[in-house]
Amino acid sequence: MANTTFSELKRKEVVNVCDGARLGNVCDLELDELTGAICSVIVPGPSRFMGIFKGSEELVIPYCKIQKIGGDVILVQVDGIS
Repeated sequence: MANTTFSELKRKEVVNVCDGARLGNVCDLELDELTGAICSVIVPGPSRFMGIFKGSEELVIPYCKIQKIGGDVILVQVDGIS
């Protein structure tokens, strides 16, 4: 992820390669306070009512689960999410 800004990450859609589910766009990052390394990416939880209202839970995806960061998409491998 050389020279990628947080603003650029927020525009990328997160897709689970296990089932092809679109998980949403990055809304936050979790950082290691000592090293500054990214520990996980956070995407909003699934919609609850006809795709309009967001759920209160967020999906926290460990950085090690990221398979590829492309131009428009971040591919992650996470079982049991959708």
